[in-house]
Amino acid sequence: MKIKLISTSDVHGYLAPTDYSSRDNVAPFSLSRVATVIQDLTREDSNEVWPIVIDNGDYVQGSPLTYFIARHHQEAAPLYSRLANCNHVQAGIFGNHEFNYGLDYLDLCESSRQYPMLAANIRDDHHRTLFSKPYTILERAGVKVAILGLTTQFVAHWEQPHHIAGLHFDDVVATAKRWVPKLRQLADVVVVAYHGGLERDPLTDHPTERMNGENRGSALLAEVPGIDALITGHQHRQLAVKVHGVPVTQPGMKGVAVGMITLDLTSEHQVATSHPEVIPVAAAAPSPQAMALIDPINNKMEDWLDTPLGQINGDMLVHNHLDARLHNHPYIDFINRVEMAATGTDIAATALFNDDVPGLKQHVTMREVMNSYVYPNKLAVEAITGADLRAALERCASYFILEAGQVRVNPEFMHPKLRHYVYDVYSGIDYTFDLTRPFGQRVVQLDYHGAPVTPDQQLTVTLNHYRAGGGGNYPMYRGDKIIRRLPTDMTVLIADYFAQHPVVTAKQPTNFQVRY
Repeated sequence: MKIKLISTSDVHGYLAPTDYSSRDNVAPFSLSRVATVIQDLTREDSNEVWPIVIDNGDYVQGSPLTYFIARHHQEAAPLYSRLANCNHVQAGIFGNHEFNYGLDYLDLCESSRQYPMLAANIRDDHHRTLFSKPYTILERAGVKVAILGLTTQFVAHWEQPHHIAGLHFDDVVATAKRWVPKLRQLADVVVVAYHGGLERDPLTDHPTERMNGENRGSALLAEVPGIDALITGHQHRQLAVKVHGVPVTQPGMKGVAVGMITLDLTSEHQVATSHPEVIPVAAAAPSPQAMALIDPINNKMEDWLDTPLGQINGDMLVHNHLDARLHNHPYIDFINRVEMAATGTDIAATALFNDDVPGLKQHVTMREVMNSYVYPNKLAVEAITGADLRAALERCASYFILEAGQVRVNPEFMHPKLRHYVYDVYSGIDYTFDLTRPFGQRVVQLDYHGAPVTPDQQLTVTLNHYRAGGGGNYPMYRGDKIIRRLPTDMTVLIADYFAQHPVVTAKQPTNFQVRY
């Protein structure tokens, strides 16, 4: 028998083939293109060739459409599980972003599913059925395949506490050590589907990121014997490799590709050979069946995206993202102004989340806001010391390196995953980086209201909830330092700001300097 383990991961709600930059945009990715590829891969389905489709999480958050459904049309939320049914998904895994809109909404998204959600390392104090199944066992022609579902244990470090109330995310390696031996007794083939990635280079085994527990795929394969195949995600990489002899896939993000691991079994139901691959979908036409489900809500959302909000006096488009991070930018200044207006603080920070952030055109619509501020962040006000602020700025300063006198982005923020969202730019303080100095000693000026900030000085700062909880390796920011949370999404705050200020003047800030 030949088993084909077909996986999607990190689709992030890109259901239709568009990046939403314009109403007529056509993008080379999407779940609708994925659906066509899956249809081709599952066409041969017999006792000789057995396709098994798994969704590996981060499905219901991340695009303007996911926001529109969650905030304006929750009756459409079952669309996600209906589409998964159409793709013949036989097991689903929770990604960290599944929790961004709370558990009631997540339950609604999964309400039409015809497949189990697997959550081996998620313990639920309230014993909800959504999290009750650690694994599933599928059987065909006497062959049993066990699929164990794991979610990155780092969810609690990022998510707003009320969104995951009662949930506990256990260590994935310890969980796998408990379950895999049992599954080996129950099944012929053991598959681990993990919404997490590889923390080590698959060829050299050298660490590729901070070993903080966010990604533990390498540890799973090094420490847990008996795994026949590992499906990964979360890092948005395209991977098809073998680690310790075990095939591993990761199919990118936004539906750019499909992962497939082919297992050839002996007559004794043992894995004889395996082959991992990533199959791009750009050449595949969008599935008419999928688009018939997607189009009604997607068309409503496109109308909503074209809602006019206000006008920019000047230029707030981001033409060079590295330059904007290096010298500050009117768009960054504007977002910080919105944050400070919403919270009443006079220090705020924000990030250019990726290099696709366009900034705002002269005539601003909801489309520009959603494409520039892509996360459903809420704001938090945190009480910190001057020492905390300096430490945070040193973390920001480590984003840059010098090569032959030229400023470059530190590879730590580029590989294995793009993490531009970890670098913040601040308003309300005056500060200077000297990139010729070592990491940890680069902040050479830090003033507040014209005076140097002292280590024990008490300050309040507005941050998004991800950063306020320490996300992005900012240990100086913690949940127990938060003194106030705002319940309103940042995109709504931006729209509200335009309602109060129909014309916004673009200002080039001068509070931040970089020497090199």
